[in-house]
Amino acid sequence: MTMTDREKDREKDREHSSGEPPFMYIPEAQKNEEQGIAIQTPPFELTERTAKHGQALARHDKAEGKDDVIPDSLDEVFERLENEVGYKVSFDIVVREMTFGERRVAFFYMNGLAKDTILTEILKRLTYLQPDDVSGDAFHDFLHLYVPAAQVDKKDKWNEMLTFVLSGATAMFIDKEPHAIIIDAKAFPARNPEEPTLERVVRGSRDGFVETLMTNISLVRRRLRDPQLRYELLRVGERTQSDICIAYINDLADPELVKSIKDKIKLVHIDGLPLADKQLEEATVQRGWNPFPLVRYSERPDVVAAHLLEGSVVVFVDTSPSAMLLPTTFFDLIQHAEENRQTPFIGTYLRWVRFLGIFSSLFLLPLWLLFVVHPELKPQALAFLGPEKIGKLPLIVQFLIVEVGVDLMRLASVHTPSTLATAVSLVAAIMVGDIAVKTGLFINEVILYMAIAAVGMFATPSYELGLANRIVRLVLIIAVSLFNAPGFVIATTAILMMLSMQRSFNRPYMWPFIPFDYRAMWNIIVRKPVLKNRTRPNLLRPQQSDKMPRTE
Repeated sequence: MTMTDREKDREKDREHSSGEPPFMYIPEAQKNEEQGIAIQTPPFELTERTAKHGQALARHDKAEGKDDVIPDSLDEVFERLENEVGYKVSFDIVVREMTFGERRVAFFYMNGLAKDTILTEILKRLTYLQPDDVSGDAFHDFLHLYVPAAQVDKKDKWNEMLTFVLSGATAMFIDKEPHAIIIDAKAFPARNPEEPTLERVVRGSRDGFVETLMTNISLVRRRLRDPQLRYELLRVGERTQSDICIAYINDLADPELVKSIKDKIKLVHIDGLPLADKQLEEATVQRGWNPFPLVRYSERPDVVAAHLLEGSVVVFVDTSPSAMLLPTTFFDLIQHAEENRQTPFIGTYLRWVRFLGIFSSLFLLPLWLLFVVHPELKPQALAFLGPEKIGKLPLIVQFLIVEVGVDLMRLASVHTPSTLATAVSLVAAIMVGDIAVKTGLFINEVILYMAIAAVGMFATPSYELGLANRIVRLVLIIAVSLFNAPGFVIATTAILMMLSMQRSFNRPYMWPFIPFDYRAMWNIIVRKPVLKNRTRPNLLRPQQSDKMPRTE
């Protein structure tokens, strides 16, 4: 008794499940990839074990073989749909067979992803066809004459057709024709654009990105009516086939940067991206255990449009309500759209207040602990600092417990229904904190300075950077408790050196501080008026440095 092809494929899958990954990187290509250099040669080579057991390779071979041809018989099409897609098993798979002009025709689509009103209109139009209206080349007639849809395309490969249908399109098969007509009649479940919760502004637009890719790129296109704006579409994920859009302005963005980003995305070999842009970031940019974000996320189309005009590259991932801005620096992550919605003076003031809050969230608690442990280090003006009594627990234990407690309150607020969030916050902040102080577990100063540090963390525009700063604060507190002043200095220097060595697509992460750029640093400290900000950041290496013509 011989094994069928399907059983052989399953046997290969079982062998591969305990084997090696389906590919191995060439060391030189991986090094270039980590440095953000555009890759000129194929980035990996297949081993003998991979050729024997690799599931991805088997699928590729199958896609390139005769099995990827669309059958010219509708009966064979139905059989393949039953075997490969789950037709007659999955209730959301719809196949509608009809006869137009004495030609058998079948429509294949996903219920819930297809626009039923458009398909109904197409069916109405086709019902008027007579046998004399369809010539010998029936496929040509249906494609160019009789299918009343705005976007139609011809597909000859079976797997390519499946990808389009699973993405929301509708496939039309004609008996005795080895092709399929792809009708773009999509209706994705989507919500209306709303103001982002993490990037609120007092003055400004209230529309934000949603989970539908087409809506997001349309929101940006509405603000950038530039014919040089480019949207390139890629697909990543063996199973999810996630749509990824790379956006840039053709005559502004650095071509090497665009090519490097596309090469990195093409290198991703993974089953799927169900978590969208975050998984894509980990697979392309954020590798290792570095807690600091190397990508800036934004849910505001006006912020994305502004960065595109600077020469940045933006990556959209379908099903994600945020976009990745590439490359990014530490100082990009501490800027907010509200600064540019106010006058330059008020914007500068708000920026300084935010910088002060971020600085406090990092160094306030470690410095206070250092002054308490070594009072001789305190300046005379700060002689009042320090607790009258230490409490029942050591200060370092109090700090660690309060840090974990703040994280617990944050997680509780996320997982608590909105109607109960206020009540839970009051119980956690007032009752637990007040009782802990009265019982002597904590002292008032620990609660006070921890609250200030928490406010500074929440004032950080980038949520990911705020979480990373919390880890830095914990490291500094532990260093001070173990090694006192030398520990604070060494830990701060080590963290600064680590950040200085980081690169985002071959751009220094701490620019313009390291390497120092006076003009760019001044633009970080001061929010200049629009007409005074005439040049784009040289970090992005834009093709056009000037934003506007210079006047004599």
